[in-house]
Amino acid sequence: MNPRQIDYEGRRFHTPDGDHRTVAVYHQQGDLVWGEVTGGTVQRGWTAGTQQEDGTLAMGYTIVFTSGEVVCGRTSNTPSLTHDGRIRLHEQWERYGPHAAHGTSTLEEVAG
Repeated sequence: MNPRQIDYEGRRFHTPDGDHRTVAVYHQQGDLVWGEVTGGTVQRGWTAGTQQEDGTLAMGYTIVFTSGEVVCGRTSNTPSLTHDGRIRLHEQWERYGPHAAHGTSTLEEVAG
């Protein structure tokens, strides 16, 4: 798989071990990739960035939780494929502000 050839338009993602009610729907025009996140404890979230030459996604995000908390940060997402052909994004993330943190997580394309 050439990760640069992945088209994210209309693809839906969730965290495989998290709340499956929280779903991100991605869109793409050229190397511009963006998404909207809703469901579960997320009232509304947005992410936007670019698909790099090596296929990684360099993105920023803002999430408003149902608690009213707002978080912002950035991610670098490296794509791979699951055994059944869905996209898996390996995220390295950094959160800014009063609850600053960093870590890794995984998003997987929602089947079907």
